[in-house]
Amino acid sequence: QRGARRQPAGPPRNCPPAAASRSAAAPPRAPPGLATLGLVTALSFASRFHRLPEPPHVCWDETHFGKMGSYYINRTFFFDVHPPLGKMLIGLAGYLSGYDGTFPFQKPGDRYEHHNYVGMRGFCAFLGSCLVPFAYLTVLELSKSLPAALLTAFILIFDTGCITLSQYILLDPILMFFLMGAVLGMVKCNTCADRPFSISWWFWLSLTGVNLAGAMGVKFVGLFVVLLVGLNTICDLWDLLGNLSLSLVMFGKHLLARVLCLIVLPLALYTAMFAVHFAVLNKSGPGDGFFSSAFQSQLIGNNLHNVSVPEHLAYGSVVTMKNLRMAGGYLHSHWHLYPEGVGARQQQVTAYLHKDLNNLWIIKKHDSNTDLLDPSSPVEFVQHGDIIRLEHKETSRNLHSHQHEAPLTRKHFQVTGYGINGTGDTNDFWRIEVMGRKTGKLIKVLRSRIRLTHMATGCILGSSGKTLPKWGWEQVEVTCTPYLKETPNSLWNVEDHINPKLPNISLDVLKPSFVEILLESHMVMIRGNSGLKPKDNEVTSKPWHWPINYQGLRFSGVNETDYRVYLLGNPVIWWLNLVTIGLYLLMAISTTVALKRGVQLTPELKELSQVLLHGGGQIMLGWLLHYLPFFMMSRVLYFHHYFPAMLFSSMLTGITWDTLLKFCARFLSSSTTAGNVYGGGILVLVLLIMYSFYLFHPLSYGMIGPMASDPNSPMAGLRWMESWEF
Repeated sequence: QRGARRQPAGPPRNCPPAAASRSAAAPPRAPPGLATLGLVTALSFASRFHRLPEPPHVCWDETHFGKMGSYYINRTFFFDVHPPLGKMLIGLAGYLSGYDGTFPFQKPGDRYEHHNYVGMRGFCAFLGSCLVPFAYLTVLELSKSLPAALLTAFILIFDTGCITLSQYILLDPILMFFLMGAVLGMVKCNTCADRPFSISWWFWLSLTGVNLAGAMGVKFVGLFVVLLVGLNTICDLWDLLGNLSLSLVMFGKHLLARVLCLIVLPLALYTAMFAVHFAVLNKSGPGDGFFSSAFQSQLIGNNLHNVSVPEHLAYGSVVTMKNLRMAGGYLHSHWHLYPEGVGARQQQVTAYLHKDLNNLWIIKKHDSNTDLLDPSSPVEFVQHGDIIRLEHKETSRNLHSHQHEAPLTRKHFQVTGYGINGTGDTNDFWRIEVMGRKTGKLIKVLRSRIRLTHMATGCILGSSGKTLPKWGWEQVEVTCTPYLKETPNSLWNVEDHINPKLPNISLDVLKPSFVEILLESHMVMIRGNSGLKPKDNEVTSKPWHWPINYQGLRFSGVNETDYRVYLLGNPVIWWLNLVTIGLYLLMAISTTVALKRGVQLTPELKELSQVLLHGGGQIMLGWLLHYLPFFMMSRVLYFHHYFPAMLFSSMLTGITWDTLLKFCARFLSSSTTAGNVYGGGILVLVLLIMYSFYLFHPLSYGMIGPMASDPNSPMAGLRWMESWEF
C-alpha cells in the first residue's frame, strides 16, 4: 500500500510528495477542543440572525429570488439564467415556514405586511452562518494551527459584506455554502490519504461530490470550484501514479473511486435537480416564451397543452411561426405601413410576443395561386428545400424582402408585406430548409427547426431582437440578414397548424424527451447569461474594483429618511486581505528560492514552509480561479460576484499571518518573547478587525439619518472613499 501523499500545491512546485508521511513522522496532535469551534459558530449565527426581519420590505434582488420561490410554491413555470437548486431551496424554505406564495415581489421597497418572509431569510442566514465553521475547519486542517483558524473565523464573522449578503433572500449564501462544503470535503479527504477506502475517506470524497453538484446547481460560477477540485484530483492521482509501491490495480481503484464520487455522483445529482424542477413547475407562466413550442405544449394552461394538430406541413396549411431566439416572438404583420424614410413604404412585418390573429400565414407554392384547401385537390406536403410563398392570412400580402435597409439593424434588409390578394413578385419567394435534414424530408410541427432563405437576395429571415419605435407598435424588428451564420435569431418553428385535409395528432406525440429539455434549458440559460445588460440607473462594477472595496451596492433605501442597508466589505478586512495576497506571493517566492538553493531549515521552519506552500498554495489557487475568470466575461458584473473569491482570500490571510508571525517568533532567542510576539500579533489583528466592525456595523444592520456625505451624519467620518454611497 502507498504510504502517503501531500496536498497539491498552487503556484511554486510540481505535484509534491505526500503529506501523510509528514503526519506519520510527526508526534500525534491533540484534536482542537470543540469549545473554540462552538464559539465561532455561535458568533457567526448571532451576527447573521441579528435583526434578521429588518427591514420588513423587499431589498435588492429579493424581488427576483423571492418571487421565484413563490413560483415553486405555486408550481408556475418561469425562466432564470441560473440553474434551479437555489430557488428550489428558497421555495421549500418558504413553504415549510408557512409562506403561501402570494406576495408579488414586484419591486424593492414593497412592504411584506402579513406575509411570512422571515423563513426564507432565515434559511439563507443559516447557510451563510455555516461559512464560518467551514472556513475555520478548512484552515485548521491545512495549517494545523488553531490561531490561524480563529483569525480566519473572526475575519468572516465581522465582515459587514458577508453579513449583509447572508441576511436576505439571495442565491449567494447558498452558492457559498456548497462551495465551502466542497473545499472542506476536498481538504478533509486529502488528510485521509493514509487511510484510502476507509469509511471517513469515502465520506469526505462523496461529500465533496455532493457539494460540487450543489454549487453547480445554484449558479454556473460553481464551475470554478469544480475546476479547483479537479486540479487537486489530477495532482493527487499523478502523485499516486509515481508511488512505485502501489500496484496498477490499486491505482485503478483510486481512479474509479474518484470518477464515481467526483464525476458520476455530481452529474447524477445535477440532472436530478432539473428533473425535480420540471416536475414541480408544470403550470404555464412567465417563462413559457423563452422555451420552444414543443416544451410549452407540456405546461398546464398553455394554449398548446392537450392540443391536436396535423403533424406534417402541407401546402395550403395556415400556420404560426415562432422565432427560436429568447423572446423572439411570432412572425407577424398588420395593415400599418412603414413610415416615410424607413425603407420602402410597404406593410410592416414584425415579431410579436403574444398570440394574435395577425400571426397567421398561409403556405403556398411559389408558382401557383390555386386553392389548395379544395377537398378535391390532393394533399401535397412541404419538403425540405422547397421554394414557397407565405401569404399573410388577414391582409393577403406576401412575405417579401428587398435590398432596402432594415429599420434598425444596419446592413440587414427590410422585410415587408407586399402584393394584392397573394399576387406579388419574385421577391416573395423563400426556400424552406430544416436544420440537419436532407432534401425531400417532411417538416414537422414544433420539432423541425426551419430556416427561410430569400431566393432573390440570398439573405435569411430572422428576428433582430430590437424593439421598434411607436410607429412599429413597439414590436420586435424582423430583418433579412445577409450573414449566413446559424443562430437562434434566424431559426423558426411551426407552432399552430390548421389544415382540414390532414388528420390531427396529439402534441404529446411530439413532446421532447427529458434529455432534449435538459439541453434546451441549458442553451436558454447560457444565452440569457451572455445577454444580461444593466438596468437603468443600476450600479455595476468592474473586477478590479472588487478587492479594493471600491464601490458597494444599495440593498435598501436611498434618502436620509429611508432605512438604509449598504453592501460593502469591512474596509480593514478587505484591505488586509489585499495586502496579504501580495505578502503571500513574496513569502512563497522567497521560501521556494530558499528551498531550491538548499538553505538548511529547522524541522519547525520546514513544517511552516510546507504549510505556506502547500496549504496556502491551494487557497491561493482557489482565489485565482474564483476571481480571474471575471476579467474575461462580457456580461454585466456586480460587486457581489467577488464574495466567493473573498472567502479564499480570508482563509489565505489566516494562514499567511499565522505563518509569518511564527517565522518571526522562531528567530527570537527567548521563548517567552517569541510567544509574546506571536500571540500579540494575532491579538492585534483580531482586535483591529473587531473595532472596524464596531465602526462599520450600521452598513449591515441599518442606518437612518443623514447620508455620510453630510458632515452632520454619524457616518461622515467613515466615508473613506468618495465612491462609497451610504
